[in-house]
Amino acid sequence: MEKVPMTSAGYTMLEKELKQRTSEERPRIIQAISEARAHGDLSENAEYHAAKEQQSLNEGRISELEDKLGRAEVIDVTKLSGDTVKFGATVTLVDEDTEEEKKYMIVGDVEADVKLGRISISSPIARALIGKAIGDTVEVTAPGGAHAYEIINVTYS
Repeated sequence: MEKVPMTSAGYTMLEKELKQRTSEERPRIIQAISEARAHGDLSENAEYHAAKEQQSLNEGRISELEDKLGRAEVIDVTKLSGDTVKFGATVTLVDEDTEEEKKYMIVGDVEADVKLGRISISSPIARALIGKAIGDTVEVTAPGGAHAYEIINVTYS
């Protein structure tokens, strides 16, 4: 059974979603199925079929969340330190072509969100950064083309 690395914030986020889906979403869907069943003939009842599909999707997501939480390897980023990049690091980079500064936190796959500056440990840029230190230059080949970045800061918080 392969462990799923994640930060404590990511673990909490998944727990919160699981609780919401089991204690709020599941009863709401059961109520919708019950109401649709009361309308009579189920073979031509669109509301019933829609509610059953919602139930299937919700139960599938609940199973997925339970699996990920069960295999979670929570890494406390506040206890990490050093100036080399590893899981949980917040890395400040400068694009060597545009001089644009970017800041990314390397997190687990389940909590990655580029809009929030959280990149997955399995992304091309994170794989290129792992093991590097402040002052190093990394070449990243991504779908948008190759980019060169210089690491100007590494923090753990």
